[in-house]
Amino acid sequence: YKLYRVARDFAGLTGTEVVYDLYTGTGTIAQFVSAKASKVIGIEYVPEAIEDAKVNAVNNGITNCEFFAGDMKDILTESFIAEHGRPEVIILDPPRAGIHPDVAKVILGAAPQRMVYVSCNPASQARDLAIFCDPAANGVKSDVKYVITSVQPVDMFPHTHHVENVVALQRVD
Repeated sequence: YKLYRVARDFAGLTGTEVVYDLYTGTGTIAQFVSAKASKVIGIEYVPEAIEDAKVNAVNNGITNCEFFAGDMKDILTESFIAEHGRPEVIILDPPRAGIHPDVAKVILGAAPQRMVYVSCNPASQARDLAIFCDPAANGVKSDVKYVITSVQPVDMFPHTHHVENVVALQRVD
């Protein structure tokens, strides 16, 4: 709950935004933020997780979430965004390896106003944040840049010291 609350607070939702929850898993973050968003799109590699996300949404009476299964770099494309709406907010909770460079390029092309990046791997998170904060210096053609506005580690299991780090980013206009 604490992790999801931090992510939702960092997203700064007002109720009008289209939110993309990338690497959504069973859609728990997507569904947690859905009451404060116009529409939430969740994408996840594991088809069974997406089926669970859909069941969870129905069971919880959530009607403004849509879920899609497949490899992120194959699903998240300009045509997908054109069809489902340009996101004002993107929430990222990728696997330990972080995001694929092609996914970063599509995100920069979508140019959401805000992003929230959740990670348990500080090395891959730092690498990906560098791309968003200074794309040209990191080999990505983009005029869009972000600044980090907040950072909050969340100790998920104090007895094992598993920490998730949540970072808020704001687009520089």
